[in-house]
Amino acid sequence: MSDRLGPDRTNALLLVAAMVILMWGTEVVDVIAGGRLDSYGIHPRHVDGLPEILSAPFLHAGFGHLISNTVPFALMGAAIALGGLVRVALVTLIVALVSGLGTWLVASSNSVHLGASGVVFGYAAYLVTRGLLSRRLTELAVGAVVAVVWGFGMLQGLLPQDRISWQAHLFGAIGGVIAASLFAERRRRAPAAATA
Repeated sequence: MSDRLGPDRTNALLLVAAMVILMWGTEVVDVIAGGRLDSYGIHPRHVDGLPEILSAPFLHAGFGHLISNTVPFALMGAAIALGGLVRVALVTLIVALVSGLGTWLVASSNSVHLGASGVVFGYAAYLVTRGLLSRRLTELAVGAVVAVVWGFGMLQGLLPQDRISWQAHLFGAIGGVIAASLFAERRRRAPAAATA
């Protein structure tokens, strides 16, 4: 299979798989530790907790929470990974940072935010926006599938709700739009191939 995909796509898919494995391994450790790792979620406006922006996507409030994030994270992450290792790494980083910083800035100061759903919302927004900006048939089709399958849940997840980090969802989606726009701009600036 790696011969058909090429080493770059294979490595990109392995990165997505490694992130999923890290999430599951972290949750197993968290259960053994009695939930102590959950304290490493995002604590809004606590300056000493800024590094938690990077740890929060890998932490979950139980296996139900983890399972609900794993499937869309893996599927949409794989779709992005087909664009290569740099693409999936940068999209993930942009989305995680925008989601985490936005949550850190606007969420209630007496709350803790954790889970990969901000990244999931960012992945979805990236795939839909990428299709709209590129107008390539395959990317439009992927964006349409994401919109149909996750669209209603995505819109609902952006609305303020108790015990749901809608801030992470909202800023994750914003991060996805930013990432898609940056890659679309980069694609536009790439020199056209010379023809003979």
